[in-house]
Amino acid sequence: MTSSLAFCVLVLSATTLALDNGLMRMPPMGWLAWERFRCDIDCKNDSKNCISENLFKDMADRLSEDGWRELGYIYVNIDDCWSSMQRDSQGRLQADPDRFPGGIQNLARYMHDRGLKLGIYGDLGTHTCGGYPGTTLDKIETDAKTFAEWGVDMLKLDGCYSNATEQEKGYPLMSQALNATGRPIGYSCSWPAYQGGLPPSINYTVLGQICNLWRNYGDIQDSWDSVLNIVDWFMTNQDVLQPAAGPGRWNDPDMLIIGNFGLSVDQSRSQMALWAIMAAPLFMSTDLRTLSSEARAILQNKAVISINQDPLGIQGRRLLKEKSGIEVFWRPLLQSASALVFFSRRTDMPYRYTTTLASLNYTAGTYKVYDVFSGQVMKNLSDTTAFTVSINPSGVVMWYISPSENESRHPEEEAGEYPHFRRKYRVSSLRQHTENFPPHIML
Repeated sequence: MTSSLAFCVLVLSATTLALDNGLMRMPPMGWLAWERFRCDIDCKNDSKNCISENLFKDMADRLSEDGWRELGYIYVNIDDCWSSMQRDSQGRLQADPDRFPGGIQNLARYMHDRGLKLGIYGDLGTHTCGGYPGTTLDKIETDAKTFAEWGVDMLKLDGCYSNATEQEKGYPLMSQALNATGRPIGYSCSWPAYQGGLPPSINYTVLGQICNLWRNYGDIQDSWDSVLNIVDWFMTNQDVLQPAAGPGRWNDPDMLIIGNFGLSVDQSRSQMALWAIMAAPLFMSTDLRTLSSEARAILQNKAVISINQDPLGIQGRRLLKEKSGIEVFWRPLLQSASALVFFSRRTDMPYRYTTTLASLNYTAGTYKVYDVFSGQVMKNLSDTTAFTVSINPSGVVMWYISPSENESRHPEEEAGEYPHFRRKYRVSSLRQHTENFPPHIML
């Protein structure tokens, strides 16, 4: 089975540079308004769901009171349609006074008082996608200073109503302007999504020096087809996209739509698992006030979050695409561990998939397996022992795997190799990336 696999070297070269702001060394996590609430500004008839100060305070309360913050969900991100239709007399952006009577600065303070961070939306163009004032090239420095003065912690810069030349100039200029404010502001760029997401239009080495994360592809919609389209694009282009990701620089397949209307429980688990394998930012876009217990359990799964937040920051990849409709994904983790996802594209019945770890390119030895959704543990699984997983239609089985003989890091890993995978995946200078990381959630 393995002879036809197109494995490639995972390279995180010591010479690869990331945006020099020290932020987002692990994929950022939080809540984002867009997919669930869009541009609802009708506060008179829909005061609970309109894009207003109250909505973001409600979400902040839920993150801080319902256990989300402790799991890493710390950003509350405003998207489009927050601003007034006109800049103020000094040419500065301003919030719509009817929907944000306290202003963005007071909203940021509300977040900070609860141990959270505030993200905001801008657009490198004459207008935002929703028709509100954009950030033209001459306004970049002004807007960066405004966001910093307000206490904003993250900027998502969209690309509507701009051209390729303006984007090539503007995205780096905004990075410089944000850094020049002296305030640590994470920077999310939509540049790749507007230029096809692939070389030669996009130089990911350069992008990693400018942005903390970037949207590569189209917006997610509240449907399973949308999730599949995104996964297909990312995996078809994984040889280009995977090396671009790492601590401080992330590919962003867009929001988690778990808890909305378009996904079943199995499909929700699949999105969560695949986003974790891809080392994707985890921005929920759902109504946390009315979230079901099933959706909450998936989004708060500590084991999946731990895999997503692994400090090595190596994006996983698809290993196999079987004729049966089963796909296998793999991601290397700290302490010689790894994550496997068995994903079913079938729509009929649960499928029993049989394989061995050796067939998936693991080296000889015994392993401890933890099923992150069922909680079941399998000890001393030999690489040559056949096992069978039952995968529901459009569902996943996700495993956290560690060597049985030694739970700590191996000497070989200190040198930058993964001894328990047959192909040696070189990861240069890991220690410089991980020494100062805060503890992540342990299994």
